[in-house]
Amino acid sequence: MILNKVLRSLIIALVSFFGFQACSVSYSFTGTNINYDIIKSFSVENFFNDSGGGPANMEQLFTESLKDFYQRNTQLELVRNNGDLQFSGAISRYAITPQATVTTTDPNLPDRAGQMRLTITVEVDYVNTVNEEESLKRSFSFFKDYDPRNTSILQVESVLIEEIFESIIQDIFTATVANW
Repeated sequence: MILNKVLRSLIIALVSFFGFQACSVSYSFTGTNINYDIIKSFSVENFFNDSGGGPANMEQLFTESLKDFYQRNTQLELVRNNGDLQFSGAISRYAITPQATVTTTDPNLPDRAGQMRLTITVEVDYVNTVNEEESLKRSFSFFKDYDPRNTSILQVESVLIEEIFESIIQDIFTATVANW
């Protein structure tokens, strides 16, 4: 009786395993549903900084971060150009704006910002050469706040940019290959 249950469970497990192996669409823990039998590569053109702000290496940081993310989270091969999936675009907005005002009690001192926000927007042109219907041209934006009373933008800018890019790239990934 116990042997029959074990044998039955083993057969079900083997059938399930080989049944799932026969599927051509690969699902992963990162949420992609890329058919690796058809889509094998991706390419990323250098993104440009059209925002007029930010550090000089910002566009290079974004481009390399995008490449690294797709290499870590897919089985796609990075190629110089003409990948099955193609990315291009520009950083279109880099803005530092006040979010909260601290009012001073001294009439000789001006009110100051108690919270500042760094917002970055990236325009992405994504081309899926295998399935044109999945191609898109879209803006992705994210922000991070910091306290200017304790720190200057120069002290936190690189960390904020990295965190914002991580969020934007995750959103791009979800919109392009996760199909959520």
